[in-house]
Amino acid sequence: MHDQKPTSSELVTAALLYSGAKTMLTGIEACRLHGLRPSALPKDSGLHVLIPHDRKIRSVGFVTTERTLRLPAPVNQDGVPLAPLIRATTDTIRRVVDPLVSEELLIEAIQQGRCHPKALLWELNHGTQRGTAIPRRILSDWVDIRSMAESRAKALSQRLESPPSHWNAELFDIFGNYLGRPDAWWDDVGLVWEIDSFDFHFRRAGYQRTVDRNTRYTTSGIVVVQTLPSQLLDDPAGVLGSGKRLAGRGFPPSSSSPPRCCCLMVREGLLPYFEGREGGLHGQPRYSRIRASSE
Repeated sequence: MHDQKPTSSELVTAALLYSGAKTMLTGIEACRLHGLRPSALPKDSGLHVLIPHDRKIRSVGFVTTERTLRLPAPVNQDGVPLAPLIRATTDTIRRVVDPLVSEELLIEAIQQGRCHPKALLWELNHGTQRGTAIPRRILSDWVDIRSMAESRAKALSQRLESPPSHWNAELFDIFGNYLGRPDAWWDDVGLVWEIDSFDFHFRRAGYQRTVDRNTRYTTSGIVVVQTLPSQLLDDPAGVLGSGKRLAGRGFPPSSSSPPRCCCLMVREGLLPYFEGREGGLHGQPRYSRIRASSE
């Protein structure tokens, strides 16, 4: 016993004792104990616990109790029974009304917690539907997108006067050599946009792949713009300003034509390409669009 403000651990213990057997912690505090960063979580000092549906225990003070027929198997974290991270995330997000806060939490759960978007969407679809419209819409857009940061970039790019012409298109040079698969591509100005994360792309092997990729781009005359996911969150206006300047810049004075590369998009059935230039990069290429052969 002490007369100081109770610690978070003491509050968790009190909430679990109040709620009784087969109770588990869920919501924001469970997400934090699972390892999600506090900066990515909504601000709330209360605790959320799941209890069996046949037990009637009222919410009181800092404790919110939720009866459920779908009580998951708990994850033991230093003696504290936690709802699995997917369930803790969805229990948290159902109480969030700000779409940006919802998006940030989902990105954190997917990138840091390794939750798959489809698993989160399944949990939302099979639980109570209250408060799920926003996260279900976000996750539905993400299921087929390889990067959550790219989703935010895609939304931001719609505010550009000239949005990217393609997303995740494979680029090849005029000899058919693979250049890369940028997050975004403007084929009228020969510009690629890559959303690169220090956490995921810049480990030793990933860093070398990034250097090699950018070298392939620049030797083919392509302008490369790199953005960190944190910039999309912290400085969207700055990212947008850079995008407006670059996407509207046209070609450099030394060449009024696109770069000597081609962009293969088999799924769309189109093969835009730039023909080779006599005398290297200083020649005058032609640009045309043809049907891709079926594969």
